[in-house]
Amino acid sequence: MSNSGIQPILSHNGLSVSFPSLQTPCPIVEGDRQRRQQSAMTVNFPSMQIPCPIVEGDRQRRQQYAPCVLPNANSNCTFVDPRKVDVFVKQGEQALPYLSDILQHSNNETQVTETLFILDKMIDNGTKGVDKMYPVLSRFNDTKSPNVQTYLAGIYRKTQVPDAFGPLVKMLVQNSINPSPSPYFDPNEEIGGAILSYLSDRYKGKTGEFVALA
Repeated sequence: MSNSGIQPILSHNGLSVSFPSLQTPCPIVEGDRQRRQQSAMTVNFPSMQIPCPIVEGDRQRRQQYAPCVLPNANSNCTFVDPRKVDVFVKQGEQALPYLSDILQHSNNETQVTETLFILDKMIDNGTKGVDKMYPVLSRFNDTKSPNVQTYLAGIYRKTQVPDAFGPLVKMLVQNSINPSPSPYFDPNEEIGGAILSYLSDRYKGKTGEFVALA
């Protein structure tokens, strides 16, 4: 199996763990073999700080996907391997527990952005239940990362969770006071669009409720 483009730590000591909801194994690459633990009832992912490659199929067909690339001088878009996105989109609601676990524990900006990107595409494909992930997503309400802000706002715009309105307004105000450090794009465009969607005609009569939350 080729490890091209994968961080060195991902190239050895892989531990295959089964995800019943995904029906595919995923190598967990945190710590040494002595510190790795697997529960018979649940699988824990304590603070994964590096992207965990998702593998598909049996050992012979297993593959690692291209790493996520954040906006840079060459592109103002986030790149996520479309094959990886497709795996999660096809799993639908069954994949949400795994993605939720990543968002609960990861402090890796690239990994979080990639996960939010995948969630966004799953919503577009009609996956239900992402709105119920707000308690997990709200962990990033105070993030200063323009990448995370952009995809988080996009998810809030599509899920329309009432509790997310206040944090969106706060995010926009804070960005106005302390402009985004990103020279590649303006996250306020997505944040502002999300706020406007809450204030659209569809939500007339509820506007006071949302403003109060701000």
